[in-house]
Amino acid sequence: MPTQQQAAAPGNASPHEQAHVDITYYTDPLCCWSWAFETQWRKLLEALGGTIIYRYCMAGLLPAWKNYHDPLHAVSRPVQMGPVWMHARQVSWAPIYDRIWFEDPPASSWPACMAVKCAALQSFRAGEAYLRKAREAVMTQGVNIAKETALLEIAGRLAEEDPLLLDAAVFSDDLKNGKGMELFRKDMQEVQYRGIDRFPTLIIRYGSNPPVIVTGYRPYDVLLEIINGMVKRAAG
Repeated sequence: MPTQQQAAAPGNASPHEQAHVDITYYTDPLCCWSWAFETQWRKLLEALGGTIIYRYCMAGLLPAWKNYHDPLHAVSRPVQMGPVWMHARQVSWAPIYDRIWFEDPPASSWPACMAVKCAALQSFRAGEAYLRKAREAVMTQGVNIAKETALLEIAGRLAEEDPLLLDAAVFSDDLKNGKGMELFRKDMQEVQYRGIDRFPTLIIRYGSNPPVIVTGYRPYDVLLEIINGMVKRAAG
């Protein structure tokens, strides 16, 4: 089963042609800052082309509101999440529908995390595409992705767009039978083991360099500077 992806080479030659940058991306479908980061992330993948290997690790950001508290943003109730999303929109200019936290607040991010893992059972590309679709649905359309019906609808739309990418019937069976739970549990164990509690977080590895941890929304130029620095250190 594929768990990571090597990006396709771009038209122009990359400065990192002789080695691979390895990135683990810790995220959650319900993380507004990960959605804000989406444009920067895609730009990085395109720029590094075939020299980057990456994978996604689902964080399980919101188990349930009864045991959720974010002291940094003073969030412990759904209505308090709205201003956080509004701030992410103002900083990044990404379309973010913050009113979902007043109109139809998701009860948990775990169902969406498991849905991503169910899609990933079919292929890495399917998991990645599903993650993007789920983010887009909640962030721009106010779709409550804590609901199974919404998750199945997202899979159906993805399958209609690319029938060879995702089998919606298989996805539905896997989601209803909890087949993504074990993969999701391993992701959460990794997140806890590494002590990661802010998202998005990237762990970037290159050559014999110590890994670099990048937490929070970062512009493309900053990420590229970090990676170029790692490449230069590895070259001596």
